[in-house]
Amino acid sequence: MGFEVHRLMEEKMNKTLSVMKEEFHGIRAGRANPLLLDRIVVEYYGSPTPIRQMANISAPEPRALMIQPFDATSIKAIEKAILMSDLGLNPSNDGKIIRLLIPMLTEERRKDLIKLIKRLGEEAKIALRNERREANDKLKRMNKANELTEDDLTKSEKEVQETTDKYIIKVDAIIVEKEKEILEV
Repeated sequence: MGFEVHRLMEEKMNKTLSVMKEEFHGIRAGRANPLLLDRIVVEYYGSPTPIRQMANISAPEPRALMIQPFDATSIKAIEKAILMSDLGLNPSNDGKIIRLLIPMLTEERRKDLIKLIKRLGEEAKIALRNERREANDKLKRMNKANELTEDDLTKSEKEVQETTDKYIIKVDAIIVEKEKEILEV
């Protein structure tokens, strides 16, 4: 019984880690990465559409992205969505292709990005702790309902804590890796 609670908790913790990684992909680190545009949605024929579904996105140079829309008439809408995003990039187009030059990050911008990464990492840790609390609450309810013995409860709570610690270490490692990427000139 306690195994099922532990399995569900670990599933939720994996999801939390995935969400954090997704958020980190959208944070630019001074080099061109097509994943930067994943969060941008374009108003296309009245419906919000991700840029990836509207264009080929490539990084022909380390500091430039190239967006080639499937439909040339959507170029203005894509440009508008990029300008309105929080990326701070200025697109330029030649009528067929949009080019995005990724500027060098200033020292101040790097510090801001590191603060953002640490905040997102802390939010992930809070989510992990909440998942731990939920699992422990379920285990205690199972114990009260005589579905779990005291020994099994103690053992299960210990496993839950070990798993939580393991995931918090993973979050810290991902944060350190992203920091290195941002500080890289």
